[in-house]
Amino acid sequence: MYKRVEYHIIKKRLEEPRRFVQVVMGARQIGKSTVVKQVLNDLTIPYMLFSADNVPATNSAWITDCWAAVRSLKESKGYESIVLVIDEIQKIANWSEAVKKEWDNDTFYDRNIKVLILGSSRVLLERGLSESLAGRFEEIRMGHWSYSEMKECFGFSLDRYIFYGGYPGAASLIGDDDRFQQYIQSSIIDATINKDILMDTPIGKPALLRQAFELGAAYSGELLSLTKMLGALQDAGNTSTLAGYINLLDESGLLCGIQKFGIDMVRRKASVPKFQVYNNALKTVYNTSTFENSILDRKVWGHIFESGIGAYIVSQAFVHRFEVFYWRERNYEVDFVLRKRGSSVAIEVKSNAEKRTDGLERFRQLFNPQSSFIVGDGGINAEEFLTMDISKLF
Repeated sequence: MYKRVEYHIIKKRLEEPRRFVQVVMGARQIGKSTVVKQVLNDLTIPYMLFSADNVPATNSAWITDCWAAVRSLKESKGYESIVLVIDEIQKIANWSEAVKKEWDNDTFYDRNIKVLILGSSRVLLERGLSESLAGRFEEIRMGHWSYSEMKECFGFSLDRYIFYGGYPGAASLIGDDDRFQQYIQSSIIDATINKDILMDTPIGKPALLRQAFELGAAYSGELLSLTKMLGALQDAGNTSTLAGYINLLDESGLLCGIQKFGIDMVRRKASVPKFQVYNNALKTVYNTSTFENSILDRKVWGHIFESGIGAYIVSQAFVHRFEVFYWRERNYEVDFVLRKRGSSVAIEVKSNAEKRTDGLERFRQLFNPQSSFIVGDGGINAEEFLTMDISKLF
């Protein structure tokens, strides 16, 4: 079975002496549980695996029960160490308080119980980690499947990856557009919005949240002001409400609103966002054209291509913790500006020979980035870029 790079990271961490709670986080349907099960099968250390999927959210005692079972097994079998794994832990209310209590109890009594928790709601995981578990955990961030992974595991061509994205569960369905779209809609979009967002976050206008995602995904890779966006939505609210919903969609690994690069933080936050999906399947599921017809239409394919490159960038940004912006000044524009620890990288995506790239030169003059280049015609080809470790650019 194919093993992602995170397999080796998780396995190494669990084989180390007990130091921190290990937290695996990432969007839905990217293989978190599968990777963890692969690691557990290859460990020499005994383990117990629990899932909170069907546990009532108010039953916080369930976590204590899991811990008690692991402690009993460790004592009765005389194990030197054991691994406790809890999946979808964010579904339990006040989960972080319960984990903190049990972890600290093990620490006090020198019980060698290693803990791995994972979940699909980044927002709920990060909220719990910051509230109760500060100094007690390490994150292992998993992004969407890259072109290299989809090619090696499923034989995807570059064009198919750009169009269909990187969801492993949908790879076998790309020959049937109806089944592919149904999987993306039900297993990813509906599940994330209905289970990860609406069930756990007070939302005044659920219909607006859903419409905002659909419109933002359809315009992925393009600038669209929140005011104009509200004008296109039926259940309109105000721009601050809409901005809050976009933030929730970002934290759930579906869609982000990239802000304009600038020195002034206030002006940056007030800028027109550039919408970008984390996986291009979330854009093309709203595409009325087939894969074959989209490739033949230069304008349609240009938007899909630029969104596909952007999806890889923002997914890598989540894993490697760098910021992503766009830049525009009068007629000059740069598609993506990456920033980490004071260093910046400028990237222009060129899907056809007609697109101007003089914005890149203007950006170099103004900001002196560490590196700047074109992806596409006249620069690094898309296949090379999509196999590049972006974190090494800084």
